[in-house]
Amino acid sequence: MKLESNGILIALQPIGERDSVAHVFTREYGMLHGVMRAAQIARKNRALVGQVGASSWNARLDSQLGAFHWESSENLSAPLMNNMCALSCMNAAFALLDVLLPERESYAHLYDETVSLLRAMSCGDSKSHYLNWEISLLRDLGYALDLSHCSGCGRTDNLNFLSPRTGRAVCDDCAAPYMNKVYRLPMTLDTTMYFISGVCRQQGVDIPMARAYLSRM
Repeated sequence: MKLESNGILIALQPIGERDSVAHVFTREYGMLHGVMRAAQIARKNRALVGQVGASSWNARLDSQLGAFHWESSENLSAPLMNNMCALSCMNAAFALLDVLLPERESYAHLYDETVSLLRAMSCGDSKSHYLNWEISLLRDLGYALDLSHCSGCGRTDNLNFLSPRTGRAVCDDCAAPYMNKVYRLPMTLDTTMYFISGVCRQQGVDIPMARAYLSRM
């Protein structure tokens, strides 16, 4: 079995003294895991987290871990190395992709959003770009946030609150009796953290430390 696609290298875990297990978020096949031979000792074209490139995943059986051939085209993490906030946002995004996305299920739009995030953070407000990315992640996981009209009465003005139960906007009048239960808009990382926590609970995984750290920055 052979799967070929462009991808982002989001994690490398050493295995033995030479090889690494790579986690690659691909455009056509979503998350793929496989061995990269000699990844720890390579001197030329060394695989690094944050690279984008062409990946080829091969396995004799569908159930096997498989092995990667990786050809990097660009290292999108390099411009972020001197920006602690941008680097933390990248680590949080990669950690969430790793624990929340199922293997071999395409998320082409989210892949494009992730590449755009890495490019945008090198020259802009990292947390603002990351917040928009996290809203996209929630949408692709089935938790679309609707801020277009009030969930209680349908009005489209004075939408200053968000219902944590429905993920929909709430106007001032409808929110008044529930001020201790609704979130104030605009969206913040604390707001999306509530929904991210819910997704993690449903999937039976812990909130990644990289995402928890980002909330404390």
